[in-house]
Amino acid sequence: MTAATSQGRRPIKSLPADNRPDGEAAPQAPDPDWHALPVEQVFDRLKTGPQGLSGEAARDRLDRDGTNRLDDRRRIGWPRLVLRQFQNVLLLILVVAVAISLAIGERVDAAAIAAIILLNAALGFIQEWRAERALDALRRMLAPTSTVIRDGRRQEINRGDLVPGDIVCLKRGDRAPADIRLIETVDLRADEAALTGEAAPVSKHPAPTSAEVHLAARTGMSWMGTDIVAGQGQGVVVATGMATEFGRIATLAQTAGDTGTPLQRKLDRLGRRLALFAIAVSVLVTAAGWLAGRPLDEMALTAISLAVAVVPEGLPVVVTIVLALGAAAMVRHNALVRRLQAIEALGAATVVCTDKTGTLTRGEMTVTDIWLPAGSVSVDGAGDGPHGHFHEDGHLIAPDFRPDLIAALETGNVCNHASLDHEDGRWKVTGEPTEAALKIAAAKAGLSDAAPVRVCEFPFDSDRKRMSVIVDHEGQHRLHMKGAPEVVLALATHIRDGATVRPIVDADHHATLAAYHNMAARGLRTLAVARRDLPANAAAPASQTAEAGLTLLGIFGISDPPRAEARRAVDTARSAGIGVIMITGDAAPTAAAIAGQLDLPTNQVLARSEFAELDDAELVEKLKAGAVLARATPEDKMRVVRLLQARGEIVAMTGDGVNDAPALKQADIGVAMGIRGTDVAKNVADIVLLDDNFASIVAAIREGRRQFANIQKFVRYLLSSNVGEVLAVAIALIAGGPMILLPVQILWMNLVTDGLSALALGVEKGEPDLMERPPRRPSEGVLDRPGMLLVAALGGYLALGALGLFAVYLASPDLAARAQTVAFTAMIVMEKFNVMNFRTMREPATRLGLFSNRLLIGAVAATLGLQVLAVHAPILQPILHTVPLTLADWGIILAVSAPIFLIPEGIKWLVWHQRRLHHRKMAQ
Repeated sequence: MTAATSQGRRPIKSLPADNRPDGEAAPQAPDPDWHALPVEQVFDRLKTGPQGLSGEAARDRLDRDGTNRLDDRRRIGWPRLVLRQFQNVLLLILVVAVAISLAIGERVDAAAIAAIILLNAALGFIQEWRAERALDALRRMLAPTSTVIRDGRRQEINRGDLVPGDIVCLKRGDRAPADIRLIETVDLRADEAALTGEAAPVSKHPAPTSAEVHLAARTGMSWMGTDIVAGQGQGVVVATGMATEFGRIATLAQTAGDTGTPLQRKLDRLGRRLALFAIAVSVLVTAAGWLAGRPLDEMALTAISLAVAVVPEGLPVVVTIVLALGAAAMVRHNALVRRLQAIEALGAATVVCTDKTGTLTRGEMTVTDIWLPAGSVSVDGAGDGPHGHFHEDGHLIAPDFRPDLIAALETGNVCNHASLDHEDGRWKVTGEPTEAALKIAAAKAGLSDAAPVRVCEFPFDSDRKRMSVIVDHEGQHRLHMKGAPEVVLALATHIRDGATVRPIVDADHHATLAAYHNMAARGLRTLAVARRDLPANAAAPASQTAEAGLTLLGIFGISDPPRAEARRAVDTARSAGIGVIMITGDAAPTAAAIAGQLDLPTNQVLARSEFAELDDAELVEKLKAGAVLARATPEDKMRVVRLLQARGEIVAMTGDGVNDAPALKQADIGVAMGIRGTDVAKNVADIVLLDDNFASIVAAIREGRRQFANIQKFVRYLLSSNVGEVLAVAIALIAGGPMILLPVQILWMNLVTDGLSALALGVEKGEPDLMERPPRRPSEGVLDRPGMLLVAALGGYLALGALGLFAVYLASPDLAARAQTVAFTAMIVMEKFNVMNFRTMREPATRLGLFSNRLLIGAVAATLGLQVLAVHAPILQPILHTVPLTLADWGIILAVSAPIFLIPEGIKWLVWHQRRLHHRKMAQ
């Protein structure tokens, strides 16, 4: 095998056929000498060849060597999940409560508290186990594929199914799926910083290197987990999974701790503060009561009650469930969340910087116009197969009668990596959409998909904005080029005018640019094509020598209309206070045409030649006005992100290429394209769009807002309940009365009844005006100052309602047990009325529909049913210290409970009505 030559070109030579039958290669083991062996010896050792393994041999090796995955030791098994349920400070307080109860002889209370601790742990375990399984399913959705050669043909397989001996095809944007011995390359460069620490990309070629060189100098190898940043190539897999070089160091990464998401850290801080508050309140009240002469065992029981009342025991379980359900909900909106903190950040997003092609547009490229110097041609037919016709001046023509048309189509067909296949009665196009459009246009003219033998290639990148290939053509070499019209035109010295090739003149420049701008103004993507012949015996030249003296053939106009839902999504983003900035590599006229169709400001379309000259302050002003940036490079994306972040914006950035990775990492929310995105982009992104659709970004933002709002709702609900319980216990104690609520009763309220309601709040649908509000501040906590005031007010009503009933019933000495039961039951019933307040914080709950959240209605009904059992079931009465109540008792409880919902609901109605009147006046 001949090694790749320099300057990004390689001679293409056939590898010797491997006539050996597929057999068992030696079991894989890290072999330090793969890089030092010639390719033929690598094939011989692995019993493979350029045609790859057979399917049967690959299956045998997969059974023998295992899947191509690193052991995930951070994956949480069930024993660790069980232990984790007993590793938070809130639960430790309950364990101390059990110990104190036993010490003072309250064995029934101790057993009841212990049972509820175990119930809480069981619920937590079940939900976290389900959450882990759900996240596993989401990870499997992201399972990447690799292009391999098996049974002599290319096919896509799951990377986990790769085995030693597989022939893998690599291209710019891929992440190497295993340790691979390269067998051919075209300008292949890899970023190996993740493995070797080398910051600069490494050029790769198949030539053997010395056995003694260090890892970074083994240029004939592509290592698992490293990124291909330029070129393409093929190689044979020599190690998979934990046998790779990356596998050797994987255990270091697996020992790293999990710091949790920002939301989890906020909730952890809240929990620790509540725990400290619980301890402080319990100690102070107990000390005060003891100094006042009350019995120590009674004060110990009081301390337990207060500690239990402060602690929201159900909070960890509810948060776990809501986050797991939220991640699954994101998938339903075609947004796969790779990092849970992205859900929180999405709710605060203020700007979305988005690509055009395939995100705002459909991404279904179809050649519709071909400008040729001798006269333009239009093309009809869909873009999913070679069915269509060519027209000139409205008349059907045969392509063969226009040799200039055939020449342009031929160059577009040859300078191309896409492929067109007919399988199972259907046409299938594989490759980048623009190249696929050129392939189909050529097929419509009857040109064969079979490519001539390539001598070398000069790949496309965002700086060159062109791609060239040199092929064998009738005994000589011919260079074919496609690229941005202004770039190709600058390299052309001749032009093909019908059947004649002549020197290009100023009039040709003007005509070419006019045609290009006309196409772009109609929203068409444009690609120019050119060619030149080279001496047959000359060595393949460098790109700067070969890509000169070209003959311009024509310009393709490629249609990619906006998605039907994109304009609605842009409007929704605007109403939510979120700016939309389109950043595209297309020309300014094309960008302006699409911007106009999406109702973006077309007077703010800036080509790179314009915005690159602006200083930071000037560019920020343009971005604030909604500028559309055309011919932008990945470096421009990075600049835009930093400028926006510097002025306090929370930026979501889309990207799909290797060079987009820095901007995706820099952005607050990196959004990669799931269909056309490269592995590099997907691996640095926080979110992967499964449909590459801008509307999915907006839907995901709405989902992120909904989830954060729901977490705020159930946290406030739980804390208002706990504040009411603490106040009731403390006030009763200070007043010198008996215990109003016992520890076991408080636990019953916090875990059994409140937990179900809080979970139902966690899945509440978003409020109607959710996307009409400005983004929240990223520093906004789960419990802000207005939230604290609301918690205090509602908690105060709960305490006063329970204390009032308790005092009334205590007026009769024989009703002490009933008084405690009434207060206990009233607290629960009031909390069920109270939960309805938190369904919406801005509109009346009746606007959402009182019964629209069926889970919440079911939770309230189940809770009240459980409380009826707690009061009337003989088996529960001694455990919860309850006595039966009469219908009159229940009626009084309902009468006292209803105002906690009716009063806030009335206030919401008044505020909402005033807001509607204000909006009407503003509209007039």
